[in-house]
Amino acid sequence: MKLILLLLIIISTSATAQNEPTSLIHVQNTINETLLSKWYEKLQVRGYSQVRYNRLGESNRRLKCSSCDKSIGDKQNFFLRRARLTFFGDISDRIFVYIQPDYATEAGNQNYLQIRDAYFDYNITKDKELRIRTGVSKVPYGFVNLQSSSNRGPLDRDEALNSAVSNERDTGVFLMYTPLEVRQRFKEMTSNNLKGSGDYGMIAIGAYNGQTLNRAEKNNDLHRVIRLTYPFKLATGQFIETSLQAYEGIYNTNGTTMKNVYDQRSAASFIVYPQPFGFQAEYNVGSGPEFDPARNEIRNRNLKGGYAQVNYQIIFKDDRIFPFVRYQQYQGGRKLDDGAPRYEIEEWEIGTEWQPNSAFELTAAYNISDRLTQSSLTNRSDEKGSMIRLQAQFNY
Repeated sequence: MKLILLLLIIISTSATAQNEPTSLIHVQNTINETLLSKWYEKLQVRGYSQVRYNRLGESNRRLKCSSCDKSIGDKQNFFLRRARLTFFGDISDRIFVYIQPDYATEAGNQNYLQIRDAYFDYNITKDKELRIRTGVSKVPYGFVNLQSSSNRGPLDRDEALNSAVSNERDTGVFLMYTPLEVRQRFKEMTSNNLKGSGDYGMIAIGAYNGQTLNRAEKNNDLHRVIRLTYPFKLATGQFIETSLQAYEGIYNTNGTTMKNVYDQRSAASFIVYPQPFGFQAEYNVGSGPEFDPARNEIRNRNLKGGYAQVNYQIIFKDDRIFPFVRYQQYQGGRKLDDGAPRYEIEEWEIGTEWQPNSAFELTAAYNISDRLTQSSLTNRSDEKGSMIRLQAQFNY
């Protein structure tokens, strides 16, 4: 390998350096620099996996959650929820790469490999305050959507905000601006195990397809999104983050009846990070595709919903414990599902997350759910039930 590199460098140097003699020291230095600039010195690798079981104390086998954990309900047992490996890093002074496949995406009764993220940041300024993100990425809408499932206490995202951008991602272009001081705060909130969302811009605007992750575009309209967020740091060191966000576009519904429907929402977020007491609340309103049983058709209808959550951080020696309580409710359509079913949801989740070390987390939660769904493709379903849910997470 060194011999080939030596020949190539000598030929290249001889052709370009007309006025300067080629020295063996210069050639050797060039070889060393070339050999040292390997891919694994520019890219880092990390990942996590989650295994779940949802059937302890199950009171109603007919209760399902197609929009969150598909292993809830009858004929379900152990479930591989996540198996992700992430490749990321700065490949130059201006370009950052982030590629994340998931090996546990469900397709019928099987798991298969699917791209969850594949985006590229071009830093317009050298200080990286202003950047353009291109590719498959999370859409900057809602704190809980941007927060990684590896950091979240409750086992699933809330229906109200997650139904806006199912799987949280789409293909598009986003312009993000984050001053250096704010970037440092975002970094502190994630590196100090405060369950932050990461840096998706203090100001973010963008355009994306609108059909959500790994789905082909079905119309000539792009969704537009804007988000403003600011993490305050009090004199005590307490972090508080507030956000406003909105999007709009035309969504093409799935199922036997496909039609373009106006889809728009706006939301507010208020986050007190667990230091040790924490609080989260988000609420969104808008309108979008929804099955109307009175007319027996999909049309644009109003929607509303959100959640409130309290949590606490307990540090005992090397262990961290995060007890939490969350209440959520949502009334509106589920645009991603076939027939854009109408949803009415109320749910309590009471649980705790235990982290004995950085490589392992165990979460136990008690769910009390009341879920009504109805579309032209399915009969009306109004199911209530409760269960104990368990999740083991491995970080690597």
